[in-house]
Formats: sequence, C-alpha cells, structure tokens
Amino acid sequence: RTQGGLEALDDAIRASGRGGATLVPADLSDHDALDELLPAIAARFGRLDGAILAAGALGSLAPVSHIMTQEWKRMWDVNVTANLRLIRALDPLLRATGGGHLIAVSDGALGEVPAYWGGYLATKAALETIVTAYAREVARTGLAVTLVRPPPMATALRQDAFPAETTARLARPDAVAARLLALFAEPPPEGRRLPAALG
Repeated sequence: RTQGGLEALDDAIRASGRGGATLVPADLSDHDALDELLPAIAARFGRLDGAILAAGALGSLAPVSHIMTQEWKRMWDVNVTANLRLIRALDPLLRATGGGHLIAVSDGALGEVPAYWGGYLATKAALETIVTAYAREVARTGLAVTLVRPPPMATALRQDAFPAETTARLARPDAVAARLLALFAEPPPEGRRLPAALG
C-alpha cells in the first residue's frame, strides 16, 4: 500500500537470503498505468510462473439505496476492472511458462450476503464470475486458476468493517499468504480449482 511498505518487504526478502524483489508502486485503479506496466514485466522476464490477485476496496457498508456513485465506481475499479485488466495482460506471460498459476482472492462472506454488504459483495460476485469463466477457458492449456475464499482475517479492511471486533480469533494475513503461496506447489486437477475454501 505504501512505498515504505514495499521497501520493508524488499529488505525482509533480501535478509532471508532468498534473492531480491522488483518494487513496483502502482495504483490498481489507474488502469492506464497497469496497461503500461505489464509490457515492462514481459520485456524484463518474458514469463510469469504465478500471480495472486488480492487487492480489495471495501467502500462504505450502507443500504443499497444509499450507495453513492463515486464509491460504487471505486469498488468496481479496484475489485473488478483492475483484476480483469490484470488477467488480460498476464495471460500470455502465464501461458509462456507452460504451467503458470493464477490465484484470485474473493471473500468468504459471499455466500451469505448480509445487509449493507451489497456493494462490496456485488464486486466479489463479479470477480468470481470472471475468474470461473477464465478458468474454464484455459482448462486445456496447462494454466491453473484458483479462486480462493479465505477465512476472516485481521486486515485493515476487516477492521474498517468491524471496528469493535477482537482480532484474537481471526486468521493472520501472513499465515493465509503462506497458504496461498503453498498452492503454487500443488498440482491442480484438470488445470484448475473452482472454488477453493481456505478455512
């Protein structure tokens, strides 16, 4: 989310002795910048072994009749349109590996759709539709697609939604991230997994 956060992550990677990282600060709602970024990745690396699409914008938890247009647009820009454009741009790089893997993170609350969550969960339903269709379209290519609904996590987004909630029983984001990374090492059945619960 911040330049400082990226630099701290790079420091941690280098301190682990497992290589380095290329830092790319970017706003996922700036779709034109995304379109410029991906060719640069292609030119530098030529392929992509895996990708995790995990960004999310919550917006206000409000009655459907009170959702403001600008807020609606922001949620769709980040949660849906940015992911669609990333899939479109990453597809040839993932195919170039002969066995790339794309993981998209949805939301475990999607099956319930509680009151006041209509805006945010509408974007997650759209994301799941897009990722499911994409998985079926690439099923015979060797490219794996995983759609994940993680458990409730102690994230800033969750705290915005439930400010009074104690985080002791929530999953730690770093633990969930480790499990997402572990999915890259698992052979997918028929090139795809739809959907996967990560509870």
